[in-house]
Amino acid sequence: MSKTLTRMDLSEAVFREVGLSRNESAALVESVLAHISDALVEGETVKISSFGTFSVRSKSERVGRNPKTGDEAPIPARRVLTFRPSHLMKDRVAEGNKA
Repeated sequence: MSKTLTRMDLSEAVFREVGLSRNESAALVESVLAHISDALVEGETVKISSFGTFSVRSKSERVGRNPKTGDEAPIPARRVLTFRPSHLMKDRVAEGNKA
């Protein structure tokens, strides 16, 4: 069974590693996530060295097809969030698969 890393896990790690109080650690994690979210909403790219790059892409309207019925339906234009891991992150994940 795989574990999911949560906001609480992150704030607990900050609490243990940095030594801030639990409340300060939670506030720090929330602040960082809010800054990242706000930047992405504004269309900015968020680059975290040795981790990866988050960016927002605009997808134009296109015609899609219902795989069950084959009926065509328009898919409206939308903005999507993308993540490109850094080479260091890709290598680290690949090494983890070998262990």
